[in-house]
Amino acid sequence: MSVLIKTKDEIAKIRAAGQILAKVAKVVLAEAKEGVSLKTLDALAKKLITKEGGRPAFLGYKPYGAEKPYPCTICTSLNDVVVHGVPINYKLKSGDLLKLDFGVIYEGFYADAAWTIGIGETTNTAQKLLKTTEKALFEGIKQVKPGNHLGDIGWAISSTVKKAGFKVVEGLTGHGVGRELHEDPSVFNEGERGKGLELKAGMVLAIEPMVSAGTSEIVMNDDDSYSTEDGSLSAHFEHTVVITDDGAEILTLI
Repeated sequence: MSVLIKTKDEIAKIRAAGQILAKVAKVVLAEAKEGVSLKTLDALAKKLITKEGGRPAFLGYKPYGAEKPYPCTICTSLNDVVVHGVPINYKLKSGDLLKLDFGVIYEGFYADAAWTIGIGETTNTAQKLLKTTEKALFEGIKQVKPGNHLGDIGWAISSTVKKAGFKVVEGLTGHGVGRELHEDPSVFNEGERGKGLELKAGMVLAIEPMVSAGTSEIVMNDDDSYSTEDGSLSAHFEHTVVITDDGAEILTLI
């Protein structure tokens, strides 16, 4: 495993990519309402990213294990679909739980982030799942500082999830990010305190808890997306963070 320590200039470009991503995500998230199609959200994201001087990081990207390159700008994953859902003509309905995942390239450097939102009236379980997953992300980020370990991040995430009665999705992880969309190391959403790779200033990580209201098992769909095996609801939150001398800076905050 070759973990990349980024220079100040590289971090500045990743930060700029993150700022574009956050600006675009804020608009797209606000537009995600009942009656709006997933394709409309995708077209809006592409237009805005390009307008801000960036490029969509997912468009044409072929992730590990995928059958074909990804055909769209953003991932729109509904309800039991955990990640990599492809935007189609489906119009959002009240009760949907929508995961929106964004990737931006700016001057050759990448940022990656995701949010989950409820559409219209959602169930109490959906609301609790959403809040728990977002909390798990920020509990994980609290562990990001020099001298801590990857296991500290996973432990914080999984502890938060289990306490709420939910399960971390197995087989999907966060990752390093910056010069490429996916770099070493893998950032697991479970772990032991003090175990795993030691964190150092200059590392840039995409931390992304993916949580299920039911089983932790997933299945791969025909469009290369992943769903919970039992059809239960799932949630996903993600931020790109850089490790600083005294902690972490979140580069994709809205």
